[in-house]
Amino acid sequence: MDQLLEANTPRKLHLWVDADACPVVIKDMMFRAADRLNLPLTMVANQLIRTPPSPNIRAIQVSHGFDEADHWIVEQVQQGDLVITADIPLAARVIEKSAWALNPRGEFYSPENIRERLNMRDFMEELRGAGLQSGGPAAFSQADKQAFGQALDRFLAKNIKK
Repeated sequence: MDQLLEANTPRKLHLWVDADACPVVIKDMMFRAADRLNLPLTMVANQLIRTPPSPNIRAIQVSHGFDEADHWIVEQVQQGDLVITADIPLAARVIEKSAWALNPRGEFYSPENIRERLNMRDFMEELRGAGLQSGGPAAFSQADKQAFGQALDRFLAKNIKK
């Protein structure tokens, strides 16, 4: 009987974080959201990630190979899940699986904007390769933190099944 109930129970939204380069403040916001809403949260990284003690939160350390965390997330993510990542190719793969991708600056990647983001990323990589462009993204700001928090709150309010 319990198996029958489980089969008919909708799966909970799962939160995933590409944690290697994720700002600490964003990780902390995700920890609080997972516990507040009783949602599963998985932090995935090539290095050990410290997490608070919680039945909702786990950390997965993958091998140090190129894109190992990305591959692991894509294998595990399911339709409707939310992945926090600044990695545009990972976001594209997540979207292909009908899941959501949000970057730490509060911007959702979507089927409508992901191709443009990939093209811009490739263009900037070519410029850097030619020695014409240097530097990375702007420093993470208080405005970025607020934009992320607002985007996350709106998403969770809309997508949590009560």
